[in-house]
Amino acid sequence: MLAFLIKIREIIARWWSDFTLQTRLMAAATLVVSLIMSGLTFWAVNSIQQDARLNDTRFGRDLGLLLAANVSPLIGDDNRTELARFSHRFYSSTSSVRYMLYADEDGNIFFGIPFSESEVQNSLSIRRQMKLPDNYARNIDYPMVRQHLTPDGEVTDVFVPLNHNGKYLGVLAIGINPNPTIVTSSHLTRDVTIAVFVSIWVMVILGAVSNALMITQPIKELLVGVKNIAAGNFRQRIDLPLGGELGELILSFNEMAERLESYEEQNIEELTAEKAKLETLVTTIADGAVLLDNNMHVILVNPTAQRLFGWEGNEQVIGENVLQHLPETVKAQLARPLYEIAASESLVENLRDREGTEFRITVPGATSRTVRILLTTVLDQARENVRGLAITVQDITREVELNEAKSQFISNVSHELRTPLFNIKSFIETLHEYGEDLSEPERREFLETANRETDRLTRLVNDVLDLSRLESNKRYHFEAVELTQPIEQTLRTYQLNAKDKGIELIQEIAPNLPPVLGNYDLLLQVLANLVGNGLKFTKSGGRVAIRAYPLATEQSSASPLVRIEISDTGIGIDPEDQEAIFDRFFRVENRVHTLEGTGLGLSIVRNIIEKHHSSVRLISEVGVGTTFWFDLAVYQDAPLPDMLPQGEAALSGTGI
Repeated sequence: MLAFLIKIREIIARWWSDFTLQTRLMAAATLVVSLIMSGLTFWAVNSIQQDARLNDTRFGRDLGLLLAANVSPLIGDDNRTELARFSHRFYSSTSSVRYMLYADEDGNIFFGIPFSESEVQNSLSIRRQMKLPDNYARNIDYPMVRQHLTPDGEVTDVFVPLNHNGKYLGVLAIGINPNPTIVTSSHLTRDVTIAVFVSIWVMVILGAVSNALMITQPIKELLVGVKNIAAGNFRQRIDLPLGGELGELILSFNEMAERLESYEEQNIEELTAEKAKLETLVTTIADGAVLLDNNMHVILVNPTAQRLFGWEGNEQVIGENVLQHLPETVKAQLARPLYEIAASESLVENLRDREGTEFRITVPGATSRTVRILLTTVLDQARENVRGLAITVQDITREVELNEAKSQFISNVSHELRTPLFNIKSFIETLHEYGEDLSEPERREFLETANRETDRLTRLVNDVLDLSRLESNKRYHFEAVELTQPIEQTLRTYQLNAKDKGIELIQEIAPNLPPVLGNYDLLLQVLANLVGNGLKFTKSGGRVAIRAYPLATEQSSASPLVRIEISDTGIGIDPEDQEAIFDRFFRVENRVHTLEGTGLGLSIVRNIIEKHHSSVRLISEVGVGTTFWFDLAVYQDAPLPDMLPQGEAALSGTGI
């Protein structure tokens, strides 16, 4: 029972907490009004009952006095038969008398109406309830009136002394029933008042419950839903089966939430797609990109910037201050402008001059790089406030190297062109001015010198054109080339030159050598340059050899190769010069100042071999000789002869 009461209390407390302040004030006002009205009603009923009791008292007293005056002579004459007849007739003539009892001087009842035993006993019990005193005053002439409650209502008991001729004969007790009309009216008023009171509170309770269930609860659900919608939770729905205006409001709310959810999903898809596009664009661009906020914290960085700044694998860069992770050389030049821009985020007009500020910095590392860094401010939509900073990083190392190479190339070409042109001009001017004073042998020598310088100038121009053509990414046609043909043509070309210098030309070509994939003219130019260099740097009595033989590859799936070697017994190349021997305009004779050349031959050889997807290498020893070699892929449709394993080639420093 206690648990049930506690549960009821909790339910009432929960309902009461759901009520709004207005509902609570309305309930309190209803309680006060109902209590006041009920109090007034009960006060009126009580007044009516008091008047009824007063009337009953007067009526009982008067009726008792009248009856006592009529029965006293009969009792005095001891005429009990007439007393009984008169009392019965009087009792039957009115419904106001409930009982009639006669007692003698000693208080013993000698007659009473009604006559049945049960009714007499009931009358006796009533008398006992009245507790009539035994020493009731015999000389009292006025009746005594008492009122008490019975199951039938509040009745009146009247005790009248019986006196006849100045003699006390006993007591007459009469029970007076209440006025039925008044009682009925009083009961009706009381019942109506209770019914009204109960009805008011039933209506109040039903109204409160209805308010809580049908108004307050839906409004709270709507409030929670609106808050969730405002917080971005567009999946919020209200599932309350209500009709009327609230039902339409809830239905409209759910429709609004569905549309907002649909718009959100659509916007998220569009934003996700745009973000993916932007991330893909930023990730795939060749330039480095770093996005900073106003506090110089890294928001976004693409792989190119990570590689240029050495941030690969360092995910802690995001969200950190960019100055803590920049290389020292970059930090030294960017710290001040970054701090100035961060400190002036609202001064847009002063920052417009800073938009596009460019820096050129060399970043040290395993391979030193030169980068161009561009600082650009990121403004809001109104272009009034700075929201961040974009750093664009461009790797211009190749550009710098090309510019330096271009400058060096132009300088070298200018120098190389100036010497033969100066010599040609000098000898021609001498012939022009002093031709008549010169002898025939001297004029012939001057003309031969001018002719040699012209040939030298022609070779230089041709080499420059060849090198430019090779470096211009021109496409060449590759086909099957029988190496014996360019080798023999090269030997025929230089045979007379070798014979004049007393140098022996040798060819060692493996039998059944398969054709290689290449360009005949380019390979002929390679062989000519290498053989020409060998003859140039080999003294009389030396030898220059060309070898060609197949190689066995280490991997069975790899294409078979043919190795070509050009060896000489010349002056050799110092180890410190072997790294730069293939650079443009680098000449060994620059160290000894004995032989002439353009310094472009080996650079042309390297470019041609790279066009054949291979590389040229050398082994040299000063005073012993030099061997250049490179490998070419065998033409796929060619039959394969017996292969020599790699490492068994005749490379012994000179190869001779």
